[in-house]
Amino acid sequence: MEVHITSKQMIKPSSSELHLLEPFKLSFLDQLSIRMYTPVILFYPKPSDSNIDGSQFLDQLKQSLSKALTQFYPVAGRLKNNLFITDFNEGVPYVEARVAGRLSDFIEKTEKLEAMNRLLPCPPFRYIQDPTTPQLAVQVNKFDCGGIALALCCFHKIFDGPTAYSFLNSWAAFSRGANGEIPNPELLGASSRLFPPIESMLESAALKSLFFNDGRRKMTRSFVFDANAITTLVLEAKSKSLEHPSRALALSAFLWKHAIQASRSVSGTVKPSILGQPVNIRRRLNPQLPSCSIGNMFGMAISMYNPVGKDIELSELAYLLREATDSVPNDPQVVLQGFKTMIEQVSHVEEMVSKGDAESYLLSNWLNTLDGNEDFGWGEPTLFSIPGIDSQNREMRNLMYLKNARQYNAIEAWVSLSEKEMGFLERDAHFLAFASPNSYFHKTKI
Repeated sequence: MEVHITSKQMIKPSSSELHLLEPFKLSFLDQLSIRMYTPVILFYPKPSDSNIDGSQFLDQLKQSLSKALTQFYPVAGRLKNNLFITDFNEGVPYVEARVAGRLSDFIEKTEKLEAMNRLLPCPPFRYIQDPTTPQLAVQVNKFDCGGIALALCCFHKIFDGPTAYSFLNSWAAFSRGANGEIPNPELLGASSRLFPPIESMLESAALKSLFFNDGRRKMTRSFVFDANAITTLVLEAKSKSLEHPSRALALSAFLWKHAIQASRSVSGTVKPSILGQPVNIRRRLNPQLPSCSIGNMFGMAISMYNPVGKDIELSELAYLLREATDSVPNDPQVVLQGFKTMIEQVSHVEEMVSKGDAESYLLSNWLNTLDGNEDFGWGEPTLFSIPGIDSQNREMRNLMYLKNARQYNAIEAWVSLSEKEMGFLERDAHFLAFASPNSYFHKTKI
């Protein structure tokens, strides 16, 4: 379907006094974070009983976005020296587009997730060279049927999953005419107080290389695991060392196992496999921090597995993943003290991966952060999706996301691997015994 841009503008915060605020300091966790846009798209059918027409709703979206930017003022600013954000009146790029055709047809025919990139305001999953790029970009896509696809590209310098969730909820509340104010605005910058930034600190070259510089064409697919499949995986993931694996843990181990097998089949070699998982530390801290605390408030749990000379046991992978997540510190002082050790660990992992001595994967769990249920006054979305890594993107390494599916107790796994490895996965009978490829889209009715 053709997508035509109809307008572009900058949406600025509703308050004109944000220039009086002090620059917003990054935390050292933000300083380490990679400059990349993470995309999400919310699909809304036209409500049959709504008394708001499309043009009114779009005006409502822009006005409420302006209010939300006043609440989350760093989102409207620009990064300086990898140290702080200022110029809060710069605003956020806001694009409106017209899509020829019906929203239901677009979704039913979109088996390749990278096709959704046409609905985005900027290229996702690429390293951003310009550090002064906006923290957020928005594109509102209007279909002929009256449906809307609201697409956001969130800059990972200050946007982790909980930050995006809080911002979306605030924006949606303002759009509905409700109170979208942050309950604890004094905790907005708690991350930099707990993890103070380091002057003149450059981004980690090792961490950048671990995420990017892969060189292979990627393919992204969505798989749905229903409640029965997940229950079976939980039982298989159990062991004496791990008596109560969570649903997410069991599924993560399953995906890692089959990614290892796909890599081994394609390359013909057996090599160590490394999986990194961002772990939200807000709830681990004492006292806990709310999700509105802006920034990358997560530790990186890194697991390594060497499958040489033996079958891959799901329970063993699940135990390794649990060990790694449990080892992420919850004390700010311990995190700071472990800074040098973490960099050394990342550098070692990156060296193994860059030499071809290991395969790396990044898995992000959105099950308890982004749920895609935001009602902007147009009803709840029918579909919440992550676009795919397009075939021209040879930068990003292997990437996976877990998020809630619409079916009861089901989980959607968004998986991006090399084309050959994905081809193996899509023919793997054991994998397909649990996973339903693309069923999330085929069964969606809009």
